[in-house]
Amino acid sequence: MSIRKNLDISAYLVVGPENTKGRPVAPIIKDAVEAGFTCVQIRSKIASARELIELTRQASEVIAQAGKSDEVALLVDDRLDVILAARKQGIKVDGIHVGQSDIPVEVCREYLGDDSIVGLSARTHELFEYIKTADVSQIDYFGAGPLHETNTKPDCGLDRDGKVVTRSFADIAKLAKLSPISVVVGGGVKLVDIPQLAQTRVHGFFVVTAVSEADDPKVAAADLVRTWKLHASVGHKN
Repeated sequence: MSIRKNLDISAYLVVGPENTKGRPVAPIIKDAVEAGFTCVQIRSKIASARELIELTRQASEVIAQAGKSDEVALLVDDRLDVILAARKQGIKVDGIHVGQSDIPVEVCREYLGDDSIVGLSARTHELFEYIKTADVSQIDYFGAGPLHETNTKPDCGLDRDGKVVTRSFADIAKLAKLSPISVVVGGGVKLVDIPQLAQTRVHGFFVVTAVSEADDPKVAAADLVRTWKLHASVGHKN
């Protein structure tokens, strides 16, 4: 079965070399995957194309070594060229995540094919109207946020006036209800946020530094996964 049909974005790690306190990226991905993370996105604004291809190779190998190539999705942020080059080298990459100002999703879908995952950052401006009316035929999930302002991605949540719009739990619950496709929420998410976030009925959370800059990434990742599972099961019963 295509991993696209089996997509699980409940525990989603976004990581690149600028977010690891100088530590290698691959061991952090290994820790997260072994702890139960279900999706990994390689994202870097400082790495070259070749460095990104190598990071993608390492991530793919780590997921394969864990025996989870059919259940943990590997995505690359924004860089269609990196994904195509990696696939040319035989590296298993499952898809792409793009923002509103990146390569159009139709182009991503055309080049990557029907079995690939395409995720899109939901528009900050007029968010709820956008979610209700957006053409979702080419995309698999929305990424939304930020829950809090974050130094990792300071432009996250900027509206047309250049102001950061953070999202309340009430906003996120409304978003989950309105969206025709899965929603994953991040932006400064920490362990303490997970219980309330899980009860909004979104499909998952994404984190960067909560795992990648933790003293012990594996323990941090396991705590996040365990807490999400506990509270999501309660939230989805209500």
